Amino acid sequence: MTEGIAVLGVRISPVNPGQVQEVVDVHITHHRGTYLCVAAVHSIMACRRDPALRKVLNRSGATTPDGMPLVWLCRLAGFRHVERVYGPDLMLALCEHGVGRDYRHFFFGGGPAVPEALAERLADRIPGLRVVGTISPPFGEIADSEEEGFVEQINAANPDIVWVGLGTGTQEHWMARNRPRLKAPVLIGVGAAFDFLSGRKRQAPPWMRRSGLEWLFRLATEPRRLWPRYREYPLFLLLLAGQFTGLRKYPVDRG
Repeated sequence: MTEGIAVLGVRISPVNPGQVQEVVDVHITHHRGTYLCVAAVHSIMACRRDPALRKVLNRSGATTPDGMPLVWLCRLAGFRHVERVYGPDLMLALCEHGVGRDYRHFFFGGGPAVPEALAERLADRIPGLRVVGTISPPFGEIADSEEEGFVEQINAANPDIVWVGLGTGTQEHWMARNRPRLKAPVLIGVGAAFDFLSGRKRQAPPWMRRSGLEWLFRLATEPRRLWPRYREYPLFLLLLAGQFTGLRKYPVDRG
């Protein structure tokens, strides 16, 4: 896969959903372990507060553009084929795609009963879907002994894909930390996809998602939680201007 573009020191893979699907197929077929991240502006800004997160994103098998601003930046850089790799859509597409290949899925994340509701709704929507396990971990930091138990439970289920929904930063660190211990070929962090596809939260209308206005819908529905996230957008644009004018350098650090 091409190196892609660097956005404030984060490597963004210039891909579309079909290409991500091909990457997943290759890793499952050859049983090569990887983890995939979906990134938006919030992810990029989170790396300013957590430099270790930047390294995790840059070491991933792919960090895809889950946000129209990153899609537009990839296209401006000459990657015309790039499309948004939206977490919920990616989950649906890979679950449907995997039915004919007998892929086994495990859902790790979400609040109490969320991964179970997600599995039930997806099974109703996608006949033949194989969900081999679910875990809703406790909120906050996971104790080492508890995490070891989760790893053992996931390995015992023998999934091909582990879907991780712990929120930006937490899920990426979890995948990188546990990648060596998990037998599943593919780990994918999809954040809010658990809440959206389980029916716990409403998604923005498709036209808002396509036009880059999903943030407005989400801010209107969860202002207290999301205002701190979206108020960073002007700073993102300022930092980006510094990068593209050459006033600031942001090396891609893989650690």
